[in-house]
Amino acid sequence: MHDQGQRIKVLGAGIFSLLLALGVARFAYTPLLPLMQGQAGLGIAEAGWLAAINYAGYLAGALTASLISDLALKDRLYRIGMVVAVASTLVMGLSTDLVVWAVSRFFAGLSSAASMLLGTGLILNWLMRHGHRSELGIHFAGIGLGIAGCAMLVELLTPWLDWRGQWFAFTAVGLLLLVPALRWLPRPDSAGLPASSQSMADHPPGKLYLRIFIAAYFCAGVGFVISTTFIVAIVNKLPNLAGQGNLAFLAIGMGAAPAAIVWDLVARRIGDVNALIAAAGLQVIGILLPVLAGGLVMTLLGALLFGATFVGMVSLVMTMAGRYYPTRPAKMMGKMTLSYGAAQIAAPLVTAALATRLGSYEVGLYLAAGVMLLGTGLLLVLKLVEPSPVAAAR
Repeated sequence: MHDQGQRIKVLGAGIFSLLLALGVARFAYTPLLPLMQGQAGLGIAEAGWLAAINYAGYLAGALTASLISDLALKDRLYRIGMVVAVASTLVMGLSTDLVVWAVSRFFAGLSSAASMLLGTGLILNWLMRHGHRSELGIHFAGIGLGIAGCAMLVELLTPWLDWRGQWFAFTAVGLLLLVPALRWLPRPDSAGLPASSQSMADHPPGKLYLRIFIAAYFCAGVGFVISTTFIVAIVNKLPNLAGQGNLAFLAIGMGAAPAAIVWDLVARRIGDVNALIAAAGLQVIGILLPVLAGGLVMTLLGALLFGATFVGMVSLVMTMAGRYYPTRPAKMMGKMTLSYGAAQIAAPLVTAALATRLGSYEVGLYLAAGVMLLGTGLLLVLKLVEPSPVAAAR
């Protein structure tokens, strides 16, 4: 029973770290974006640049994470990252200088990589060492809860606090989250893995399969970043929906919270690639509902669908990477994250450029849906390609 309690604590540490690094440090920016545009003079193009810089930080962190194999160093960097998440949030409220904001967003990106990749890796390692199932559905619930929590906090605080006061409020929340994120994760055990896990062998996918897969995941990155970065600003500008953007962001979070657990179950039934195709197809619908159907109900339904699918796709891909490379999952996770990350830097800049020309971010949703359709097509092609040279030879 003691071990079960320990497992809950370790998974709790993961959830709190995601709430801190993705919820507070990364995603608070989305619901605060309209306030910063209205009160702090942040322009349309600058907002896109800050989002892109945030992802550049994430990408730098992901690259670093994929190069480190020493568990003790991973643990140290994870802990530094959690402190950086709080500091980068505080800095946003201390200045109106775009350069200072840019530095803050870069470091917030680094801290989200520490949580997403280092924290997740440390938790997987602990679960496997202690004979627990290596499914991450519960852990990834932290992403959705972080998004929903941010939206709710901004909604509650807006009547009382300006943009700057809200960044300080988020800093205070971050300090509370920091305690369990650090204390509940045990220091890694550097002894060899238990005997039972020695038999794990890598069976990497073929080159063509991997290339198509990486391209499809790039498309998923475009779909994800445009909606999560600009949804509040887009919905606020839609006819009859002024001020409802936070509700849409809340719906994304509520859709995302249980998503990884649900898609784990779907993938067990219909297989990983089929589950990815289903998620991608549903995501296209989720992205387009707000602009095509209009109205609050359809917008919220679209946001729920979007939240439920983007987290599902990330957790499915991470799980697949773990299955292809059980001895070194970070290798393929790193490649996939780089392609997803490149999309996350390029897409906000393209969206911001189009929005500056056309005066609204709405065009971004059409772009996101178009790229997601292409990604769905690539996933369908994957079904025609043999996943591994070994299977082909058989």
